[in-house]
Amino acid sequence: MTDPATLPYRPNVGALVFNRQGEVFVARRTDMPGAGGPPEQGVWQCPQGGIDEGETPEVAVLRELHEETGTTAASIIATYPEWLSYDLPAHLIGKALGGRYRGQRQRWFALRYTGDGHDIRLDMQVPAEFDLWKWVPLAQLPLLNVGIKKEIYARLAAYFAPYATAA
Repeated sequence: MTDPATLPYRPNVGALVFNRQGEVFVARRTDMPGAGGPPEQGVWQCPQGGIDEGETPEVAVLRELHEETGTTAASIIATYPEWLSYDLPAHLIGKALGGRYRGQRQRWFALRYTGDGHDIRLDMQVPAEFDLWKWVPLAQLPLLNVGIKKEIYARLAAYFAPYATAA
């Protein structure tokens, strides 16, 4: 078994995308239990992904948003002041994230979405990472089934609360 202490954290970005009503975009993962079922099932998350070699976090978050949702209709409005990390559960060490990481070290951003919903397409990646999406009040984000990221989402919801207003 791989010793987690010998593995690095994967550099990663995340996006809390706020619509004009101040709600946050979440999508249901296709690789977790409940995918394909009723909307109340499954594991939900905000867009996130790895930072490519030579890429800034700001560029990475906009690229990841486009890759995962199809939209470019958003701009960065705030940045969480520090990197947040999480560890994978023991049974996923050596398997998830290509088996090369113990977890992820994330830089989170708040973005303002300026589209109308028609530009959001979950089929931009093959296979698709998400099968459903919705807007939720920011306070509900950590109450959703967000898997192992509940603590991170709770911190983000508290910090980015000033952006959860109508624009």
